[in-house]
Amino acid sequence: MARTQGSHSDITGPRIREAALRLFARQGYAAVSMRQIAAEVGVQAGALYNYIPDKQSLLFGLMKGHLDELLAARAAVVPADNAVDRLEEFTRFHIRFHHDRPDAVFIAYMELRNLTPENFARIESLRRQYENELEDILRQGVTEGVFDVPDTKVATMALIAMLTGVNTWFREGGRLSLPEVETIYWTMVRKSVAR
Repeated sequence: MARTQGSHSDITGPRIREAALRLFARQGYAAVSMRQIAAEVGVQAGALYNYIPDKQSLLFGLMKGHLDELLAARAAVVPADNAVDRLEEFTRFHIRFHHDRPDAVFIAYMELRNLTPENFARIESLRRQYENELEDILRQGVTEGVFDVPDTKVATMALIAMLTGVNTWFREGGRLSLPEVETIYWTMVRKSVAR
């Protein structure tokens, strides 16, 4: 259905995505109805379908938007030449980027099981692009003789899980600042791969 002149699709569409993001992160995708999303936005449930085809499309769009933003932010970074500096920059970037988007991160990692097989494959392809960069850094470090990593794929998955885990416990105003946490995590990452 075409939007009419004077419609508020540029306002309502983002509000629907924001409401769905909050609700999916708090209650889980399966527990949230389209009626709840509509109530959060302040529209009738049927009106949602003027903006999105269905709940699955909404979940996929949220995940894809998060990963597109992540990949664009990584592409804007000018990488260092050596593996140690590249790994430090990646570590700090990952913690900062994900800290600023806790709901999107939660959904991107915890709701994969609710994607259709086709959507899952598309999201996994985007995730692999990001993971491949870290694996490339680890391989470079092995080649340079500065990292001792027996399996770069396993190490990649372990490091990403560790870094993403900061979102589960870090809170502003706590004992440590985010830059202090970045430094502590960088020390742990460096020691975990050092030769």
